[in-house]
Amino acid sequence: MTTEQQTERSTFDQAALAGLINYVKEKPEAGRTVWKANTNWLGGFRSQAQIRDFTVEMDEPTPLGGSNTAPNMVEIVLGAYGCCLTTGYAANAALRGIQLEDIQIELEGDLDLNGFFGLQDPEECWPGYTNVRAKVTLKAPTATAEELQALHDAVLKTSPVGSILQRPIQVVTELSV
Repeated sequence: MTTEQQTERSTFDQAALAGLINYVKEKPEAGRTVWKANTNWLGGFRSQAQIRDFTVEMDEPTPLGGSNTAPNMVEIVLGAYGCCLTTGYAANAALRGIQLEDIQIELEGDLDLNGFFGLQDPEECWPGYTNVRAKVTLKAPTATAEELQALHDAVLKTSPVGSILQRPIQVVTELSV
């Protein structure tokens, strides 16, 4: 990787991030935020989420009756976790002075379709992921193994998506007809 590619890859607005961190440190209530998304049905099993100025399409693979035009929702969750970790590694490495050359994360999750299809009671067969595995490979030739382990530990403790996956949250879903 050239120096220019390395610089481009590790570039983000560190001053803006540090400013926000300091602001929240001074005013903890400013850290309590609300994130939003709207979704709509496109037909069949196709749907899309509108998130800020972005549209993210989703569909089911053909074995599940979809048209395979986009990833499905549980795949998006895996992707969201991997990308959340990636952001955490990039930000925390920069703040710690660790020069990363590459971040690769392989993810997989175990999901039993018996629960999703309602073939078994959800109390006995969970319809969501029962296990998620992520294999992280960091390339940082000038960092020590101890520095990378400390980085890894910090990222895992502070990953919002990782926390969502690991801890129970309150979900309220209302029907409007």
